[in-house]
Amino acid sequence: MLTIKNLTKIYGEKKAVDDLSLHIAPGEIYGFIGHNGAGKTTTLKSVVGILQFDEGEILIDGKSVKEQPIACKQEIAYIPDNPDLYEFMTGIKYLNFIADIFGVSPADRQERIHKYADLFELTQDLAQPIAAYSHGMKQKLAIIAAWIHQPKLIIMDEPFVGLDPKASHLLKQMMRETCDEGSAIFFSTHVLEVAEKLCDKVAIIKGGRLIRSGTMEEVKGDDSLEEVFLELEAE
Repeated sequence: MLTIKNLTKIYGEKKAVDDLSLHIAPGEIYGFIGHNGAGKTTTLKSVVGILQFDEGEILIDGKSVKEQPIACKQEIAYIPDNPDLYEFMTGIKYLNFIADIFGVSPADRQERIHKYADLFELTQDLAQPIAAYSHGMKQKLAIIAAWIHQPKLIIMDEPFVGLDPKASHLLKQMMRETCDEGSAIFFSTHVLEVAEKLCDKVAIIKGGRLIRSGTMEEVKGDDSLEEVFLELEAE
């Protein structure tokens, strides 16, 4: 579903991402872990086509993000760490706007908006302008918008920040369900307990370089993910 080959991104003289390679298969929840400034967001923004990268190749469902950007974007959804939504719109207008971009039928969008807005207890607020939303409400709206076209690949940068415990639990369920149906999820997090319980595979990045990746068992063995992460960071 997602293949990253030898990705390198340079800012000035600093390699923000250095020769990084990863493969994420359909059905996998793949966690991406590292300290602030390790290269997580740069990698995710390169995958979704926001940042141009200097070397390497990124393929989504076999298509190059450089050579077929529109085809790639039709297959994905992206939730940044601080969702920048059109605040002059109401919640429902924003969701319909996203549904229009991805060609979601009126029947499908109505069903999905109803389902997810009810789950996140946002239905009563959809007629309100987004400018009046709290950070948590904006995060919920961004999640609904990401799920509205049933993407094959969902990219999320720190998706649990700003969510209350109930919404976090719902998001974890949605992630598992969508991957069980054959999609893939690649997300960054600093909440190691969440990664440990939720992820099928995990990658640890330090100073732009991938220092460990694989199944949870391969990465952490008999230790906790937190112990392994702190040990690798100390090296």
